[in-house]
Amino acid sequence: MKSILSLWFSLAALISAAGLEFEKLLVEINAPADVATVTADFKFTNRSDKPVTIAKTDPGCSCLSVQISGGKLKYGPGESGVVRTTFDMGNFSGTVDKAVALWIDNDPADKPSMKLAVRVHIPVLIGLEPKTVKWNLGGKPDPQIIQVRMAEGKSIRVLSAKLTSTAFSCVVKTLEEGRKYDLIVTPLEIGAPGIGVIRIETDCEISKHRMQQAFAIVRKPTAAEMAAKP
Repeated sequence: MKSILSLWFSLAALISAAGLEFEKLLVEINAPADVATVTADFKFTNRSDKPVTIAKTDPGCSCLSVQISGGKLKYGPGESGVVRTTFDMGNFSGTVDKAVALWIDNDPADKPSMKLAVRVHIPVLIGLEPKTVKWNLGGKPDPQIIQVRMAEGKSIRVLSAKLTSTAFSCVVKTLEEGRKYDLIVTPLEIGAPGIGVIRIETDCEISKHRMQQAFAIVRKPTAAEMAAKP
């Protein structure tokens, strides 16, 4: 996914959005785990011989907000400005990609002239692998394991793991206090579709990362899974 995005932005950098030329179409940020927001600036200049108006922006996510040079939307030839994006980090972790669509002058509603992307790298303090365990409807209700592993050099204890559904059970197994845990998840009802959210409480010192979520699902096997059966 990352290589595809990088290729797209490399090609897109060769063009301008209806006269607006951007210095970058992709901004990457390495963010500390404890900050609330990060900002990314996209500088541009009107390289055309006529005024250009930014008619609309769409960040596509409530976690991303957009400001343009103090509200200035119309730029004459040679004028420059900045599209500033602010990303609300919430409890995100890992690599997060977000994009802002940009409509210039009379762009069709479904065809923005440009897309700007923010890629934020956030430390993973509490790793879950996998985040979702699945069983096929009518299959064997064998227990599955979600590994909980803490970042190198961090001591974070799992205090509890509670399910929102009575269709599953979850047992916390301590392998190494403050470092390694296994969640043993078992479906109690395999004859009907179901989903449960596992809320994992820890003593992480950063409050927004204290609670983690994993998922347990009983569902119909996919067409690909059915075709792969001997």
